Amino acid sequence: MDTLAYIVWNPDLTAFMGMRWYSLCWLVGLLLAYLIVKRLYKEQKISPELFDPLFVYCFVGILIGSRLGHCLFYQPDYFLSSWQHVVEMIVPIRFMADGSVKFTGYEGLASHGGTLGLMVALWIYVRKTRLNIWRVLDNIAIATPTTACFIRLGNLMNSEIIGKVTDVPWAFIFERVDPMPRHPGQLYEALAYAVLFFIGWALYRKHPQKVGTGFFFGLCLTFIFTARFFIEYTKEIQEAFEASLPLDMGQLLSIPFIIVGVMCMAGGKWMQKLGTEPQKK
Repeated sequence: MDTLAYIVWNPDLTAFMGMRWYSLCWLVGLLLAYLIVKRLYKEQKISPELFDPLFVYCFVGILIGSRLGHCLFYQPDYFLSSWQHVVEMIVPIRFMADGSVKFTGYEGLASHGGTLGLMVALWIYVRKTRLNIWRVLDNIAIATPTTACFIRLGNLMNSEIIGKVTDVPWAFIFERVDPMPRHPGQLYEALAYAVLFFIGWALYRKHPQKVGTGFFFGLCLTFIFTARFFIEYTKEIQEAFEASLPLDMGQLLSIPFIIVGVMCMAGGKWMQKLGTEPQKK
């Protein structure tokens, strides 16, 4: 095999000052979403006081949802096998065989769980602020692809969530994994999410009145998880049990989100009822 024909990939995990590329990508993605939504709130004349707590709700919801999603969707046999493992699911530590405790950081985060966590957090936020739920979800959906894009770039820097072996000329050899040329599935997703952001932003500039209808939220769910469904065909399975499934776990979890996304884009009476402005107390 001629390795010169492929992209040999083995970057340093640390960006600068001890910060890992993965953490930096997360922070950049969240910062971009923060700035975009702040601008949207300002353009829509929503009170700055209602924007300030939004970032905290989103950050906590995404982090908790992503972590629980990974543990419960992909490794329930490990994390539900003992009380120590349950603690590891919540606290970023690992109980070692010699009785010591090692700080590991959160080594597993699942995007489907993060999406669920974000939706729960935004529901709580809406209950507190009395804002229209569709307006909040649409604004978040316009910005979300930037965060999703940078998270996948972080996965690329970590050489994780690798693709299947292939001979396409743009294949990556993830030296930290093995010497085989593989699909850069993380990069495929990152590019797809970048495209979604520009599509969503262009539609918003042309049809700002659609914010508050659920259209952008539906577009975001439909596009992201449809892209995820098909890109999964280029990825290696993440857990052994997926080999026996007709579709891998990422695809199975994507289907409900696609259905909800299409329903939101289509609209209907249930959407209008759910989006009714809450009565001020």
